[in-house]
Amino acid sequence: MTDKATLTIGDKSYDLPILKGSTGPDVLDIRKVYAESDHFTFDPGFTSTASCESKITYIDGDAGILLHRGYPIDQLAEKSSFLEVCHLLLNGELPSADEFAKFEKNITYHTMLHAQFDAFFQGFRRDAHPMAVMTGAVGALSAFYADSINVDDAREREISAHRLIAKMPTIAARAYKYTIGQPFVSPRNDLSYSENFLRMCFAVPAEDWKPNPVLTRAMDRIFILHADHEQNASTSTVRLAGSSGAHPFACIAAGIACLWGPSHGGANQEALEMLETIGSVENIPDYVQGVKDRKYKLMGFGHRVYKNFDPRAKVMQKTAHEVLAELGHNNDPLLQVAQELEKVALSDPYFIDRKLYPNIDFYSGITLRAMGFPTNMFTVLFALARTVGWISQWKEMFEDPTRKIGRPRQLYTGPTQRDYVPVDKR
Repeated sequence: MTDKATLTIGDKSYDLPILKGSTGPDVLDIRKVYAESDHFTFDPGFTSTASCESKITYIDGDAGILLHRGYPIDQLAEKSSFLEVCHLLLNGELPSADEFAKFEKNITYHTMLHAQFDAFFQGFRRDAHPMAVMTGAVGALSAFYADSINVDDAREREISAHRLIAKMPTIAARAYKYTIGQPFVSPRNDLSYSENFLRMCFAVPAEDWKPNPVLTRAMDRIFILHADHEQNASTSTVRLAGSSGAHPFACIAAGIACLWGPSHGGANQEALEMLETIGSVENIPDYVQGVKDRKYKLMGFGHRVYKNFDPRAKVMQKTAHEVLAELGHNNDPLLQVAQELEKVALSDPYFIDRKLYPNIDFYSGITLRAMGFPTNMFTVLFALARTVGWISQWKEMFEDPTRKIGRPRQLYTGPTQRDYVPVDKR
């Protein structure tokens, strides 16, 4: 027998089925509340509302848990590769050796862009923000790859998913190269996913580019850590756009636009800028006091979902140390500020009581800067990595037989009906 709750409004009561997932909080099914009671529910920001059923990613913010298809994020980041995680998110299981070889080849051989597509970049100003280029370029993919936009065809959905995962690094690298005035670098089939991306970003015609295994592994790990994060703002945007039947190129472009918002995709840039503002270890006490006095914000600490610690943060911290050691930046003043600030925050009751623990953004900005990326590329890298999460969520939504077009309701507080008054009588 299905568990149920009872909602009482005035002298009437309504039964609400209680749905149980494989883990996590139970959910009150309110789908019939409006039809039966003529009442909406009110939940700005959807912080207490499950907008969908999903088998992809699970977060327990209180316990600091992040699982992709049941696998802990720290295990995936340490032991897996980004492309293997892509297969996991898309298909539900880690691939066998043969399955992975086929998947890797499919992605690798889709990395090139249509020859005419490069001309598309010329329409942007040279000083355009790379995220502006990304939003426009990804949306334009449908004009070049219209043979895979039939959302009702499972094979075309798969081809589009592979194309987006494969071409996103090429588009991101071109967005970067275009803004700095350097020639585009084409992908190579003999390089790994992350190695290819780094080469397309940093190779120049004047000299040979040499891969660095430490930086390649760091890039791959950063991609894994950002691959998916449940029903966040951009993922919900992708699902809402897709609920209308929109093809994946349009939906992913919508996700990129949402990610561009500073409250979502700009946190690591803000954390890096905070460290630059502090400048040196000696300035930390004054800054911390300023945070307590509400003069400054402590960026890179705390999280909307994680009320304990961010499980991605420890892996990111380790990655930051590996990259800085490899590049000889162990004495980087920003790293020293970050380490001391983390130590102070983790021992200060003010921050402990508010559960302000370091999150992934605290160390990712330092790492990306050391690797050579300017701050305006940070959100681009986030979008590149999150593409697989977006397309996996989009794919899951389309394969759900109960899918409906999204149509949130509202609490209307504007004027009630009134008659029009001619302008000469107002």
